[in-house]
Amino acid sequence: MKFMPVIGLEIHVELKTATKMFCGCSTSFGAEPNTHCCPVCLGLPGSLPKTNGKALELGIKASLAMQAGVEKISRFDRKNYYYPDLPKAYQISQYDLPLARNGCLEIPGAGGDKKIKIERCHLEEEAGKLIHAGDNILDAEHSLVDYNRAGIPLMEIVTAPDLNSGQEAYLFLNELRLLLLYHGISDCRMEEGSLRCDANISLGQTGSDRLGTRVEVKNMNSFRAVKMAIDFEARRQEKILTGGGEIIQETRHWDENKKVTLPMRGKEEASDYRYFPEPDLPPLHLDESWIEKIKGQLAENPSDLRRRFYEQYRLESKEIEVLISQPNLSYFFEEAAASYSDYPKLAHWITGEILRLVNEQKLSLEEMASSALVETLQLLDKGTINRAVAKEVLEEALLKGKSPETLVSSRNLGKISEEETLLPLIEEVLQENPIACQSYQQGKEKALDFLMGKVMGMTGGRADPPTVKRLVKQKIHQA
Repeated sequence: MKFMPVIGLEIHVELKTATKMFCGCSTSFGAEPNTHCCPVCLGLPGSLPKTNGKALELGIKASLAMQAGVEKISRFDRKNYYYPDLPKAYQISQYDLPLARNGCLEIPGAGGDKKIKIERCHLEEEAGKLIHAGDNILDAEHSLVDYNRAGIPLMEIVTAPDLNSGQEAYLFLNELRLLLLYHGISDCRMEEGSLRCDANISLGQTGSDRLGTRVEVKNMNSFRAVKMAIDFEARRQEKILTGGGEIIQETRHWDENKKVTLPMRGKEEASDYRYFPEPDLPPLHLDESWIEKIKGQLAENPSDLRRRFYEQYRLESKEIEVLISQPNLSYFFEEAAASYSDYPKLAHWITGEILRLVNEQKLSLEEMASSALVETLQLLDKGTINRAVAKEVLEEALLKGKSPETLVSSRNLGKISEEETLLPLIEEVLQENPIACQSYQQGKEKALDFLMGKVMGMTGGRADPPTVKRLVKQKIHQA
């Protein structure tokens, strides 16, 4: 008997707002514990919540970007459960009347793009944060509570059970992250809790629509961890079923160190939370014109951008994926492409040198002038400078905010291709390296590279390589 993993994801996204979902406390990350709190987010008697309009707008924008239908009427509910990080002993969420339903997102697959249905998108508030005195929640001696995150605006995105492997879940999360970034919905920083994912995993018999018992897996702190946890859990369940056992419906904890899922608690049902309408908040009645206005503000989806980069610029898929991996990177490319038409070369330099400078020099793409790259490449194309000098000039231009052409002129960095300048240097190199000359005469091409490197070094990398190569060979043959 063969089994097919059936996977649905529940993704919690922190919305990019300045204040919390139902109060005016700051959402900034990294403050001293319990300093961004007030009577509302702590649930003190007499305090009343008020819906954050910006969070609602971002929720609508995200729903539209995922092609979900925004409901004209939605409602907040109380989700009742007790846990130390939940100061009110209930969470304000949405249940039977969510913000949006029936969206989809496509992921690349072996047989073409695969459409993953999104069942619902709803708004809710975040709980606080537990800080465990131990490696994880299972072996902690005690825990501390920070309520700074209590009340942070969240959007929960629930997929249909359309995923069939850890790799597909990984691809889906990457595509969702890109979409959220391009539309300014969230910063998606998993290390700060801005994007979290739980997975519901069951095994169905191949060829059957009947699903197996569902197990929820939590505590996956990276997309890679999601992939590994899903694949492990699928193998664990298959081993049990193959041996004649039964799967227990439960919530399991992903242990990052041991790379296994461990029992955490029994799986709750919706009835366990005793949902009922939030009495302190009126239902949301959304005006159609407002929804249409938000729709008109949507940016280009990453999937559409990917197709356009291929059709308009004829780039390789690997370079496209790098360019669209960050909104600022794709914007930088398109800004430069407006002035420079060798798009493959432009993409190669951006995915190479520009990203190197971003990582090594800690430069910000927003602070970089794309004109500096364009001007450098134009100097390279004209033959004014060679590739080695182009890299040097580009770095200095971006670090110091100077014009590449001015740098080349003021520092005399132009390419040296005049024979009368190069020949004395070449003769000196050949005289100092007779063994290398003999090696080349014996057919060893690496010796030629060695001699050329010596000449290039004497000119600070400014010598024209084809000219140097021709003159070195000519002089050796004349000897």
